[in-house]
Amino acid sequence: MKVMLLVFFDWQGIIHHEFVPRGQTVNKELYISVLKRLREAVRQKRPQLWMKQSWVLHHDNGTAHSSFLVHNFLAKNEMTVVPQPPYSPDLAPADFFLFLKLKFTLKGRRFDTVDEIQKNSTNEFAIPKEAFQKAFQSWQKRWEWCVASEGNYFEVDKLE
Repeated sequence: MKVMLLVFFDWQGIIHHEFVPRGQTVNKELYISVLKRLREAVRQKRPQLWMKQSWVLHHDNGTAHSSFLVHNFLAKNEMTVVPQPPYSPDLAPADFFLFLKLKFTLKGRRFDTVDEIQKNSTNEFAIPKEAFQKAFQSWQKRWEWCVASEGNYFEVDKLE
């Protein structure tokens, strides 16, 4: 049994999360509906960023994220997007920080229902603000290493 979680966070913590309905794939239409809910969550949880329009979105290069329809939605709503190089999970905080942390804490545990998976996953969101801040500092270092290596492969674990 698998469950797909979409989660958006910043240096202060989780802003929005939702589980993809069972059997649903993340396509451009679903992703736009998620982005609408994300915008509302930013408006409510980070009003200072919302009012100044100073928040940015970082997502990977998945098919749904890079579709023409999604690009139009982002442009129409003046949403700034931080680019993600292809094939670069070491540069995605969701991959090297949040999902890695969730995997570690949930590893080896078995759940009987989707509700149990969802409840236990979101219980693990009680991550200190300092951990999010450290993740974003690490993200900055990773970008600097990528630029310094001129895009050549490097192993992050050996650099941190």
